[in-house]
Amino acid sequence: MNPIPESIEQWFADCPRALTAFSGGVDSSLVAWLAHHFLGAEKHQAVISASPSLKLSDLDQAKDFARENGISLQIIETKEMLNPDYVLNPVNRCFFCKQTLYQELEALASELSPCWILNGTNVDDLGDYRPGLQAAQNFEVRSPLSECGLNKHDIRELAEALDLTCWNKPAAPCLSSRIPYGQRVTLPKLRRIEQAEAWLHTQGFDICRVRHEEPITARIEVDADRVDELKNLKSSIQEAFTNMGFTEIILDPEGFVSGKLNRVLKKS
Repeated sequence: MNPIPESIEQWFADCPRALTAFSGGVDSSLVAWLAHHFLGAEKHQAVISASPSLKLSDLDQAKDFARENGISLQIIETKEMLNPDYVLNPVNRCFFCKQTLYQELEALASELSPCWILNGTNVDDLGDYRPGLQAAQNFEVRSPLSECGLNKHDIRELAEALDLTCWNKPAAPCLSSRIPYGQRVTLPKLRRIEQAEAWLHTQGFDICRVRHEEPITARIEVDADRVDELKNLKSSIQEAFTNMGFTEIILDPEGFVSGKLNRVLKKS
């Protein structure tokens, strides 16, 4: 039995050619797979930015996914770090990041016209604070998952039914999302965050966040039911993170909460 909803099949029947804004996450991976499935290699290409805010491990996993599924993948380098509106890290930082990405994709798509730019936005994203959605709207980016009514649960369920290896991959927002609004995004901060989270992964914490607070403070979040395990490793964490350049370590007693840095927006 074909697990792909008829609405998805009909959606791609109208799509002439496509470029998928690919990040390696389950949402954009599913879109890239579907576009390749319905359009074929001649009419579809996934495009990923080797941005400083993307973990190198996530880039490698994205390349592996594309190779395993025969998806044509182009790697570009966007220049958001040259944009002060991004580096200053305002509350709409994501808008400037996505604007830079879609500008690059629009240039690529213009050479293939008619060609749609696709992203992995789903229905649940529409109710969240996501400034990047405005950038997508400005560039007329299409979102097959949300347009066909799929939410996060639907996407993982479909990805599993299609036997995609990414179906249960934890959400992995960009590294810049670990830096509180108003504190500058810098390359040393991004690399420090990446190194710190990679170390936590080696300790068995698959779901974790290292929030980089000023001046050089690491606020560590793991699953709430594993906070005590984290506390037991405090001396090891202190040594490892000090070697990475952190001057203070805070173990968040609440544990991991997605979008925790957005709480300041609700307060204001």
